[in-house]
Amino acid sequence: MLTLAGDWIVRSGHIPDFPADSFASAERGATLSFDHRGLGAWDSALIAFLWDVGRVSAAAAVTMDSAGLPASARKLLSLLPPRLQTTAPAPRPRFRPLYWLGGKTLDQCSELGLLSTMLVSFAGGCLRALRGHARIRAADLAANTRDAGPSALMIVTVVNFLIGAILAFVGAVQLKKFAADIYVADLVGLAVVREMAAVMTAIVIAGRTGGAYAARIATMRGNEELDALEVVGIPISEYIVLPALLGLVFTMPLLYLYGCLMGIVGGLVVALGMLNVTALGFIHQMLGIVPFSQFVFGFLKTVAFAIMIGLTSCRIGLKAGRSAADVGLAATRAVVTGIVGVIAMDALFAVLAEMVNI
Repeated sequence: MLTLAGDWIVRSGHIPDFPADSFASAERGATLSFDHRGLGAWDSALIAFLWDVGRVSAAAAVTMDSAGLPASARKLLSLLPPRLQTTAPAPRPRFRPLYWLGGKTLDQCSELGLLSTMLVSFAGGCLRALRGHARIRAADLAANTRDAGPSALMIVTVVNFLIGAILAFVGAVQLKKFAADIYVADLVGLAVVREMAAVMTAIVIAGRTGGAYAARIATMRGNEELDALEVVGIPISEYIVLPALLGLVFTMPLLYLYGCLMGIVGGLVVALGMLNVTALGFIHQMLGIVPFSQFVFGFLKTVAFAIMIGLTSCRIGLKAGRSAADVGLAATRAVVTGIVGVIAMDALFAVLAEMVNI
């Protein structure tokens, strides 16, 4: 018989330990009963003590009869396992490079499939918008267009102007040695229109707008706003992703043309200050060497950049975790992925342009 008396409260700090050798002299198969008539207030401290009693009695082959315990204590005690659950230590991971490579390959293939699905959904949303059946709000489209376009004019201006000035300065140092000052217009025009304006504008947008998209969607994931949209049946792909992508597709080609203008102006300013050329001569030489097809090629390239930046940024935001740290991590991943993706796509476009002789 085990008599329980007094208060059994955790905060009291006076809960006794049940010795492991309490039943050393007990016969195997004996029965342990309880008397709780003197029991006062109790909480989980009593349950923990009774659980220790049960483990010790089970080890000594003594049967514990809980009929003498309060009904509520019996219910709580029945929820506990008869003994501590021991888990084996986790095996040390082995170095398996092929296994790691295969897992990474499967993950990338899965991400590529999800991005392809988002691209198809975007194309379908564009077709419905052209037919006048778009399921997006005009206010969302206007806000995304403003954030991706007019709000980025200042940084696009500074970056492209300085790029054009740097190209003109580097070219002027060498061309002056051969009295070929006028050809700096060819260098600036071709480099800016064909490559630098499109790439630098895309990198600026990837760092500024792509990171903002990923952080915004990741914050919505953490605040359970995306879950609420899914519960009420609002498609996230058209409510959030489609306006963001359309805003980039509308503004990036225009920013590219504006970047070309700023790059050429930057090269012109340096050429006028360092070389023996005139403004009309510089413009005439540049227009003669830069065909219209180069502008079309850069225009189409920026559209591809816009779609890639929008898709990857939104996808990274959608798969982000729910903590505050995950928001920053999603923004960082979106910026890195966007910049690397722009450079990789530009290399592919360069090879394509060589194949079609542009």
